[in-house]
Amino acid sequence: MSDEIRKRTQNTANKLFGNGIKMDPPYLTWKEFDRDLANDLSMFITGNLYSRTVLTLPERQMAACAMLAALGAAEELKLHVNAALNVGCDPKKLAEVFFQLAPYGGMPLVNKALEVYRDVLKGRGEWESFCKGE
Repeated sequence: MSDEIRKRTQNTANKLFGNGIKMDPPYLTWKEFDRDLANDLSMFITGNLYSRTVLTLPERQMAACAMLAALGAAEELKLHVNAALNVGCDPKKLAEVFFQLAPYGGMPLVNKALEVYRDVLKGRGEWESFCKGE
């Protein structure tokens, strides 16, 4: 594993997960089971995939949030909603992504995604300004 990939992984991870609500990233769980595999997965996902420039980090996070919401993966969604806000995703557009689930996944998934989103915004101290449209 090159120093360049390791540095890119750390840089990207800091942008995504360095601010906002405090959560243990899945990497810590992976590491409990297999440290080497956890490092390989982290370097691939964060160092190679997320650091590609075809999509911006906000675009990648919007896509990740849409997919996780469609899967009903609430804990993972919480992590990525926070990351989306960290990298500058428009909060109103992120809400719109969750409403877009309605015709494809149904209202239970929309409701769950919005609950997760509201909890993240509250945890970041941003719920009131979101409601005011600021």
